[in-house]
Amino acid sequence: MNFVKRAGHSLWARKAGTAALAALFTVICALLLGGSVLRAAAERQEADARREIGVDVTVRDPGLTAALADRLGAAPQVHRYTPSLPVGAEGSGLRPLDAGAPPPDEAAPEAEPPLALLGVRDSGLLLPFSYGSSTIRSGRGITPRDAGADVAVVERRLAERNGLEVGDTIRLRPAGGGPAVPLTVVGVHQDTTPDPAVWTPPHELPGNQLYVPVGVAERLGAGAAEPVTAVYRIGSPDQAEALHSEAGRLLGADPSDVRVNDRAYRDQVLPLQRAGAFAGLTVRVTTVAGTVILGLVVLLRIRERRAELGVLLSLGEPKPKLIAQHTVEIAALALPAVGLAALACRFAAGPAGALPTDSLTAVPPVGAADLATVAGIALAISVLATVVPGIAILRLHPRSLLLDTD
Repeated sequence: MNFVKRAGHSLWARKAGTAALAALFTVICALLLGGSVLRAAAERQEADARREIGVDVTVRDPGLTAALADRLGAAPQVHRYTPSLPVGAEGSGLRPLDAGAPPPDEAAPEAEPPLALLGVRDSGLLLPFSYGSSTIRSGRGITPRDAGADVAVVERRLAERNGLEVGDTIRLRPAGGGPAVPLTVVGVHQDTTPDPAVWTPPHELPGNQLYVPVGVAERLGAGAAEPVTAVYRIGSPDQAEALHSEAGRLLGADPSDVRVNDRAYRDQVLPLQRAGAFAGLTVRVTTVAGTVILGLVVLLRIRERRAELGVLLSLGEPKPKLIAQHTVEIAALALPAVGLAALACRFAAGPAGALPTDSLTAVPPVGAADLATVAGIALAISVLATVVPGIAILRLHPRSLLLDTD
C-alpha cells in the first residue's frame, strides 16, 4: 500500500489520538500566528513612525543658504526638511500688535520693522508646532506645495485685531521700502506664549509672528535673507552622522552647530522595536518548544506502533518510506491547524489585538503573508518532530522491533 494511503488510514483508525494531536498543533500554530501578526504589526508601525516621527537634525551655519539647504534636503537620509529664513516686514493696511505698555524713556527708537516673518518650507517641522507650543486653529500650515505661492499663516491675536480669516488677503512691504506683496491667509496659528507685561518691541511680540514660504521671505528680505537654521527629519539617530558629513561636504567645512533631537523617536519608535523583538522571540521560542513537544508525542506514538513497524520492515518496506509515512501523518494536521488558529486569532483580535502603545492601532486581520509564514513553520516543525525520533527508532532491526515489546 502506498505510504500516503497508510498515513490516512492510520489517522482515521486512531481518531482520539489524531484529535488530541490536532488540538496540540492548533495551539502551537495559534501562538506562532499571534507572534507573527504582532511582529508584522510592530514592523509596519515602526516604519510609519520612522517616516512620520523620525529624528530632527537642526543645522546652523553662517554659510547655509536656501540653495544649500535644498541640496542637503535631497540627501537619501532625509524624509522632510525645512529651512528657516527670518525677515522683517511692514504691513500695508495691516495693524501690528503693540505691547500695551509705554516704552521706557531710555528705549532706543524702533529700528526693526514691526512684523517678524519666518520663511519656511514645512512649518510642521518647526519646534513650536512639533511640541505643541503653537497650533493651527484654522486652515493649515505652510507645506512644500506652497513653494512659489503668495500665502501666509498669521497668529490669532493679529488676525483678531485686523478681522482676518482664512482666505483673506494681507499686504506686506519690505522693511527697506518697495512695492507691497499681497498674500492670501491660508491658516491662523495660536502661540501659547502670553503677551508680555512690560514693553517689548513689536517684532518680538508672539502675536506679530507670521509664517510664509521661503520665496516670499526672500522677496520681502530684498535678497539679503539667508537661513539661520534648517531642520531635517531622518529615519533614525544612526543616520545623523551621515547627514552631518554631507552638510560638511556641501558647506566646505563642518557646520558650526548641528543638534540631534531624538526624544520623540525614543518615546515612540523604540517601544515598537521592543514589541517587535519580543514578538520575534515568541515565534522562535514557540517554534523550538513546539518541535520538542511534538517530537516527544511522535516518539511515544512510534513506540506504541513498534509491532506495526516491525511487520512492515519484515515485508520489505524501506525505512525512508516509514519515516515519510509518519511525516505525512503529522504534516496532514499542520494546514488544518493553521486554519483553526487563524479563526481563533480573528475572534481574539478584537479584545486583545492592540499593542500597548499610544501610536499603535489594532492588529489588522490575519493576512496571507502571515498565514504562509506560519504554515511554513508548522510544516518544518512536523518534519523535524517526526524525522528525528523516527530515525532513532528505525535504526533497530525488524526482529528487535517485533520481539521487544517494552
